Amino acid sequence: MDRQRDKKLREQLVAHIHGGEAFTPVDAIMDKVTAEKAGVVPGKLPYSFYQQFYHLRFTQYDILEFTRNSGYISPPWPKGYWPEQPAPENKKKWREIKEAYVKERREFCEILNSTHDLFQPIPHGNGQTLLREALLVIEHTAYHTGQLHIILRLLGKT
Repeated sequence: MDRQRDKKLREQLVAHIHGGEAFTPVDAIMDKVTAEKAGVVPGKLPYSFYQQFYHLRFTQYDILEFTRNSGYISPPWPKGYWPEQPAPENKKKWREIKEAYVKERREFCEILNSTHDLFQPIPHGNGQTLLREALLVIEHTAYHTGQLHIILRLLGKT
């Protein structure tokens, strides 16, 4: 792939990871809920806003660490990817998880904007490529952003 096409592909991947291309940017909705409301499980849903956001953030972190750290071991699925409690411990923890999401997204995008070959299998993986991991972050984020919107509606926040 020539340099111009490679650059354009990377720019498009980063734009999609940030949202706003096909789904609302997570940044636009994560501050609509207070730490107290984030733990409310509305209606008959099996999860709270916090649980969905925690899962979204942790999965992004898991993909980031897999991509950059050959010694990283993913936790067991599904238990390791979801919080046990429906609410954050306190306002500080709620703020920290939101900050971690933004920081880790930026770090993943920095890898995408590096010279790493998008199509080369990740050496410590089983055929996964950086392109595949980026698409996984995009797809997963879009899916759970939709669920966050549903929760916001049920909480009367939209």
